[in-house]
Amino acid sequence: MGALRHSGSLFAMALDVVRTIPRRPFQAREFIQQTWFVASVTILPTALVSIPFGAVIALQIGSLTRQLGAQSFSGAASVLAVLREASPIVTALLIAGAGGTAICADLGARKIRDEIDAMQVLGIDPIHRLVVPRVLASMLVAVLLNGLVSVVGVAGGYFFNVVLQNGTPGAYLASFTTLAQLSDLWAAEVKALVFGAIAGIVASYKGLTAKGGPKGVGDAVNQSVVITFMLLFVTNFVMTAVYFQVVPQRG
Repeated sequence: MGALRHSGSLFAMALDVVRTIPRRPFQAREFIQQTWFVASVTILPTALVSIPFGAVIALQIGSLTRQLGAQSFSGAASVLAVLREASPIVTALLIAGAGGTAICADLGARKIRDEIDAMQVLGIDPIHRLVVPRVLASMLVAVLLNGLVSVVGVAGGYFFNVVLQNGTPGAYLASFTTLAQLSDLWAAEVKALVFGAIAGIVASYKGLTAKGGPKGVGDAVNQSVVITFMLLFVTNFVMTAVYFQVVPQRG
């Protein structure tokens, strides 16, 4: 019953965030500060993680296509893997693991110091004042980081395929348009947007419900990461299945 109650509370808070976004005045200063903060703690780890991701994908796909005698499709397959799955997942994991934990710790510290209760006594809505700017910042940074991961992942895949596996640069680049299409990029950006919203909402919820002193805040941070990861993989599966049903794939 406890897990069901927390699930309902999390869903109710997500609805409150959606309903509160259009409310004025918009907390522009808080949004800019949170955007810069989330970007500053995630951009370097994301760039570093995307390089081995692109390398592993390129090496695996390059080896598989060589065994099948389809080396000319290694570029297209690598780009599809990076754009459709690797970029949104890497972005979401870093947003949840770096940005989400910072958001949860910040709100949790405010909660145990009774700052959230003091805001409510003064008639200030914590959802409008604190949560909405952080969720929107996570969404914006996730979309921008997804583009960064896509570029770095594709470039890393090109380097490892051409240099380490003796691939042909022209064939690798020419095969981009064979299977990949612009809708793949838009689908990845939508995924990143949704993943950023999930990470921000879960981190904010666990922070606002933290209790038990500093230890409770630490437990809330750990729980927010685990819950976010679980929701991300489930959401990714659903969105990917819907995408394949809606968008016709090139043969």
